[in-house]
Amino acid sequence: MADILFENDEHRCIFFEDFTEGEMVSANQHLIIHKGKGMLLDPGGHKVYSKIMAAMPEHLAPSALKYLFLSHQDPDIVASVNGWLMITDADAYLSAIWKRFVAHFGVDGSVMDRMKEIPDQGAKLDLEGCELMIIPAHFLHSAGNFHVYDPISKILYTGDLGAALVDYRFVEDFEAHTGHMAGFHQRYMGSNTACQLWAKMVRELDIEIIAPQHGAMFKGKEMVTQFIDWVEGLDVGADAMKEIYKLPA
Repeated sequence: MADILFENDEHRCIFFEDFTEGEMVSANQHLIIHKGKGMLLDPGGHKVYSKIMAAMPEHLAPSALKYLFLSHQDPDIVASVNGWLMITDADAYLSAIWKRFVAHFGVDGSVMDRMKEIPDQGAKLDLEGCELMIIPAHFLHSAGNFHVYDPISKILYTGDLGAALVDYRFVEDFEAHTGHMAGFHQRYMGSNTACQLWAKMVRELDIEIIAPQHGAMFKGKEMVTQFIDWVEGLDVGADAMKEIYKLPA
């Protein structure tokens, strides 16, 4: 299923809702289109590839895909990247620390030069005049991790941050929703410091929607603020597992 999260005369943000199947972790994909060119975010695994490829032409010809964005190295993010590189002219952007690891997913040597490295500080990518902001989100959860901010739609795409396995599209009751997020974030997010630095950074952005790769989105200023505040106060990762570091009895 695909839906439009934002649309004006020049700009559209398409949401592909969970094309996964079987035992795979459910995941969403997003497509940003500006003046007829596109960026596909976290394109997914091998079985998702054919479904996105079938759904995309309604919104954008694959030949008009300019960028692939890979927030981090996990298979639900990058496993299909070779297929996209082989049938389009798009460049794929990911953290510099993961490029040679992602090659193990079978990326053909002839397209490795189109695997572009994002420096730790992030970058800006020009999508036909729309300046997309690639912002650092390291250790949330990957050691090399980035989010995308679209200044036209005011959507912040946050990958695994905000993930929850739920069957609704938008969060309505934030307090109830935290019960679906807490366990995953406490285990998978790397450090309290990373959470606090991220929260401080993104408060400088004008955000209307926070869109994780898994589960429901946070829509509206109030919901966005609640989520950022929640992340800032999390006790996660190594900081939350101090009592685990003991030799087994």
